[in-house]
Amino acid sequence: MEDHSDTASVLEEIRALEPIFHTQAFGTSMDDFARRMVDEYWEIGASGARYDRAFILKHLASTPPVDAKAAGWITSHHEVRRLSADTFLLTYKLQQVERVTWRSTVWRRSEQGWQIVFHQGTVISS
Repeated sequence: MEDHSDTASVLEEIRALEPIFHTQAFGTSMDDFARRMVDEYWEIGASGARYDRAFILKHLASTPPVDAKAAGWITSHHEVRRLSADTFLLTYKLQQVERVTWRSTVWRRSEQGWQIVFHQGTVISS
């Protein structure tokens, strides 16, 4: 049986780190970004394209991410599900001015803290 009190605390911890790459809590430097991503990290962008860790780090180095709070982005509908002892799926809705997406991030709790394993953004049609 799942310990819902643990799941609730996990939700609060990882919710503060989203949207990934766009919050002070997630990190602001290339070292922070690299530390937050497992070596085998990959994602599927809202465009449907698949990106690996090396591509994402290269992109972040050339195009620093927007700060979500400063940009007025709004997250809602957060839910977390335990996938294994140390791995959790966080899903939520992200409103970026006129673009709305559903976001899914697989998070792993490690000795280095919370790290992302996988991420996907899906545009919601109006």
